[in-house]
Amino acid sequence: MPTEALQGSLHLRHVLQASIQAFESDEESFEEGIEMLRAVLPDTMITAALDIIDRDGVVKYKTSWGRYHYEVLGTTSTYTVFPHLGVASTTVSSYCTCPSFAYAVLISENHLMCKHVLAVFLADKWSRCVVRPTEDDEILLKFAGHVSPSLEN
Repeated sequence: MPTEALQGSLHLRHVLQASIQAFESDEESFEEGIEMLRAVLPDTMITAALDIIDRDGVVKYKTSWGRYHYEVLGTTSTYTVFPHLGVASTTVSSYCTCPSFAYAVLISENHLMCKHVLAVFLADKWSRCVVRPTEDDEILLKFAGHVSPSLEN
């Protein structure tokens, strides 16, 4: 990716993060936050993320070692979301296992995130995640389901 495009994408990501942080519980700041999101994300994505939150579709698992892992109950499947990859120098700072993320974010670079990642950010900000404690073995099995088995010769 050219340097100018990378810088532009990083700027948009910062604007997006500021938009999410601007949300508060009162109605006026909610409307203001929605308008800020509309500047960088399509209306359909925002509406879809809000719908997921309304359906209690964001599950936040707390591990015994204090980490959080997220799953989003999508319309056709359940997706694992990694909202904070900790990679500041790239255009992708989060990840979702859905096909839309792979295509729209990683391949075509048309979007900064998918509706599942947005739903996680907003639900976490508003304390609307369904929090579930989990055993270490259980979380490992969840992640193992997203790793393709090695090809046998």
